[in-house]
Amino acid sequence: MAKVLVSSCLLGLSCKYNGSNNYNKAVTEFCRDKIVILACPEVLGGLPTPRPPSELQQGDGQDILKGEGSVVNKLGNDVTKNFLEGAQKAYQLAKENNVKVSVLKAKSPSCGSGKIYDGQFCGRLKNGDGVTAALFKKNNIKVLTEEDFNES
Repeated sequence: MAKVLVSSCLLGLSCKYNGSNNYNKAVTEFCRDKIVILACPEVLGGLPTPRPPSELQQGDGQDILKGEGSVVNKLGNDVTKNFLEGAQKAYQLAKENNVKVSVLKAKSPSCGSGKIYDGQFCGRLKNGDGVTAALFKKNNIKVLTEEDFNES
């Protein structure tokens, strides 16, 4: 049976920054015949739920992995270390379970793939990956988001 690592919030766990979740029926259907490994990189990195929203300030997750740029929450606190730790722990889970495919939360500073918020906390998007998505891609783990599925 295939294994998939999924952002916990997409399957209904209330670990989102505001204490809610991002339950997605299409992702749940996709996971039905798979072994699912759940992960919330931000929680794995030691951040609480709820927590202030965070955005990448310079560059994207690839840059953060190279030690460039930072992840800052809306209160102005640097949480880069938490994001790096969470990404590493999520990757370790994927590696230990021989995961080749992940379904991560679109636009998230951890999990976003292709588009993330621009760092100004105003809802604008920029091209780039979140920290965890970048680490997964760097290690040849396919990254899908809920936006890759058609909701029925």
